[in-house]
Amino acid sequence: MSDPEGPEDDSTLAARRAAGVMERLIDAADVSSVYAAPIAHGDRLLIPAAEVLAVAGFGMGSGTGDLGARGGLARRGGGGGGGGGGKTLARSVAVIVSSPEGVEIRPVIDVTKIALAALTAAGFVWAAMRKMSKT
Repeated sequence: MSDPEGPEDDSTLAARRAAGVMERLIDAADVSSVYAAPIAHGDRLLIPAAEVLAVAGFGMGSGTGDLGARGGLARRGGGGGGGGGGKTLARSVAVIVSSPEGVEIRPVIDVTKIALAALTAAGFVWAAMRKMSKT
């Protein structure tokens, strides 16, 4: 079946593809990704919670032109292109516990992340002390 608006050019196709990628990234960051299905455990209800981050970047370009004759040959321009990418990251941050005693939020402690932050901080302190001792 033909398109009533005519054939689709490269920039329209690229824009449509970029919009599709963006929709998928946004869909990945909805509330069902943040709060998982509640889990019943005895008289308690556990609700896992996560942090979700979606990032994306896109770029497009095109060009046309006639550069004139060179060496007796007519030269014409053209071109077009685009690119993009994105990523969705998620990590557990807490478990919400609902029981007859009340509601409690229990954070998930990421020991690896804490250790990496400590090593990074120690590296900066070491570099600063080394630089200060040279002056």
